[in-house]
Amino acid sequence: MSKSLLIENARIIDPASGRDERGTLLVVDGKIANATAGIPADATRIDAEGLIVAPGLIDMRVFTGEPGREYRETLASASQAAAAGGVTSFVVMPDTQPVIDDGALIDFLVRRAQATAKVNVLPAAAITKGLEGKEITEFGLLREAGAICFADGRNSIQNASLLRAAFTYAANYDMPVVHHLVEKSLTGEGVMNEGLYATGLGLKGIPAEAETIPLSRDLQLALLTGVRYHAAQISAAKSVPLVAEAKKQSRRISCGVSINNLSLNENDVGSYRTFYKLAPPLRSEDDRQAMIAALADGTIDVIHSDHDPQDTEVKRQPFAEASDGALGLETLLAVALRLVHNGQVDLLTVLRAMTSRPAEILGLASGRLTPGAPADFIVLDLDYPWVVEEKKLLSRSRNTAFEGARLMGRVMRTFVAGAEIYTHPDAQGPAA
Repeated sequence: MSKSLLIENARIIDPASGRDERGTLLVVDGKIANATAGIPADATRIDAEGLIVAPGLIDMRVFTGEPGREYRETLASASQAAAAGGVTSFVVMPDTQPVIDDGALIDFLVRRAQATAKVNVLPAAAITKGLEGKEITEFGLLREAGAICFADGRNSIQNASLLRAAFTYAANYDMPVVHHLVEKSLTGEGVMNEGLYATGLGLKGIPAEAETIPLSRDLQLALLTGVRYHAAQISAAKSVPLVAEAKKQSRRISCGVSINNLSLNENDVGSYRTFYKLAPPLRSEDDRQAMIAALADGTIDVIHSDHDPQDTEVKRQPFAEASDGALGLETLLAVALRLVHNGQVDLLTVLRAMTSRPAEILGLASGRLTPGAPADFIVLDLDYPWVVEEKKLLSRSRNTAFEGARLMGRVMRTFVAGAEIYTHPDAQGPAA
C-alpha cells in the first residue's frame, strides 16, 4: 500500500487555522503534508467531490467497561463506534474495576489500547485513590506512565481543601484537571432536573445549584492555584456567566458540554424513559438554549459525547432506580450538526469544539490539518440523511438516547495516522 494519500476536490475545513476552502489534502507517512511541494507519483487518490474533509474528532469524556466490566464495552468495541462516528481520539475516564489510579494500570490501558483499538485512546488518571475523594494519587508517576489529564470521572470531589491541593500539584506538573460538578448535599436522591416537570412525574429533582456551587468553588481555586482547569460539563444557564467571568481572568480555564445537554431537554424524559436518565440531568429548554448560545460565543470550549455504556439490566428499571448514562460516540457529530443545519451555530464553531479546542486543552498535536500534524481526519457528507437504529450501533451496549432520531450528516471515511480505519458502505471511490 502506498504511504502517500491525496484527497481531491474536497471542501477542506480546519478550525485551528480558520481554513474553509475547496482544495486537496496530502498525507505522507501518516502525517499531513504540504501539497504545494509536489504530489508523490504513487499516491493513492480519493475523489471527495461534494464532501468535507475535517480533522478527526477528539472526545474528552468516554467511559468503557475495560478493565472490569467488558460486558458493557471494551476498548476495541468503543474504538469501532468511535471510528464510525469520526472520533479519532478519545479520553477514557478512570471509572473502571480496578480504578485507573496507579501507574501500572495506566501502562496496562495504554498497551491494551495499542493492541486492540483502532483510534487513539488517551487515559485519564484518577485524581483521588479509588475515586473516593479522600487521598490524592501519585500525579508524577501517573503522568510518566502516560496519563493525559487527571479526572475523577463520574465522581465530584467534595472536600475543597483536598481539591486545592490537587490543583496545586497538577499545576506543578502542568497537567489539566477535568472535574465533574456535583454538590452531593443538594443532589440528594434527585434523579432529574428540579422543576414543575419533575413534580408532575413525582420524581425528586436536582437543582441547578448542585452544579453552580461547586463550579464557583472550583473556579476560585483554579484562579488561586493557576491550574489548567476544565469544568467537565456544564448544563445550567446559571453556570455560563460564572465560566465567562473566570475566563476573563485566566486563559487556563475551560469548560465542556455534553451533546445530550445541547440537543435534549427535560421534556424528553416523557413517560419515565430511563435512556434519558443522565448526569448532569437534562435541563429545561431555557437551559439548553443557554448552552447553545454559550457554545456559539465561545464560553463553552468543548462538546463531548459523555459516552457511557450501560447494560439492559441497569437501564430497564423504574426511572429512579435506573443507572445514569447513554451511548454517544457514534452519534456525537451527526447530532451536533443539527445545530448547523438549523442555523444556531456555524459549522466551523461546532467542529472547533470537537477538534482543535480539545487538542489545545490536552496539549495534543492532532485536531488540525496543518503540515506535520498527525493525519487523523474524516471525510464527511454534511447532508447524508439517516435514522439511528440501536441494533446497528457498534457499541456492546444499546442505551442510546437517540433511538429513531432522524439525522443529517454522516462520516464516510475515518483516517488515523493516514490509515483508513472506517469506510461507510456508501463511500464513493477507491479505499486507501
